[in-house]
Amino acid sequence: MLNNHTKTNNKAVSSKRLTQCSLIMASLLSVLTPAHANNGLPETLKVCAAANEMPYSNKQQQGFENEIAETLAQSMDMPLEFVWSDKAAIFLVTEHLLKNECDVVMGVDSDDPRVATSDPYYKSGYVFVYRADKNLDISDWNSTDIQKLNRFVVVPGSPSEVMLREVGKYEGNFNYTKSLSGFKSPRNKYIRLEPKKLISEVTSGKGDIAHLWAPEVARYVRDSDTPLEMVLSPEFGEIEGGEGIVQHYDQSVAVREGDKALLDAINKGLADAAPKITAILKKEGIPLL
Repeated sequence: MLNNHTKTNNKAVSSKRLTQCSLIMASLLSVLTPAHANNGLPETLKVCAAANEMPYSNKQQQGFENEIAETLAQSMDMPLEFVWSDKAAIFLVTEHLLKNECDVVMGVDSDDPRVATSDPYYKSGYVFVYRADKNLDISDWNSTDIQKLNRFVVVPGSPSEVMLREVGKYEGNFNYTKSLSGFKSPRNKYIRLEPKKLISEVTSGKGDIAHLWAPEVARYVRDSDTPLEMVLSPEFGEIEGGEGIVQHYDQSVAVREGDKALLDAINKGLADAAPKITAILKKEGIPLL
């Protein structure tokens, strides 16, 4: 039988061995477990992105949203993985994010009800774009010079189309608008009008003026050999008997509802990277609000 002194020594040895084992296990777990596992974050920032939808994104990572995603991942100290989609960007949320194929989608409206959205990382709006040599004086849809023009480059279903109706230019512009998509029918099919082509309508003189979402066209206005004017629309387009058509939008990062830890980390990352993100957007030529 062991005396009390021997029992005490054995307990001390056992306690020391347990402590050593615990330290070894903790060391092993730090190697085997993802760096962000303890705070509920994924191992990698998986961003779903369009494979060919410039100027936002492409597989060569030449889009400004690709660059912002890289900046965000660096700010969050997380590896970045793009999950490419051959579908248009409007399907990234429903066809990929909500099906758990990625964890993040860049550049969604801040009030998108399908997802949880980050703090906005920029705000921009729709712009009028026209050739500088036309010497137009246009600041909004009520400008007198609007009535002098006949061919408006707009995207069907956009706030621009609503405003065309309001100023009495929709019917006269109908065939021209259809020509922009090669008279393809949009029924049951999304047809994207290439922003670069839309701006070329203005530079070539085929279109008198464009009214388009600034982030989509700023790069092509910036790079145009033909001098162009780009004028930001007011926040609301005035319509008779209505509250006005919104023409300015906040843009955010989207995650799935319930991914609170990831959303919190993204918000912190966006705040830390704000100067770099703003520099990317200004380099792109996007008017910021």
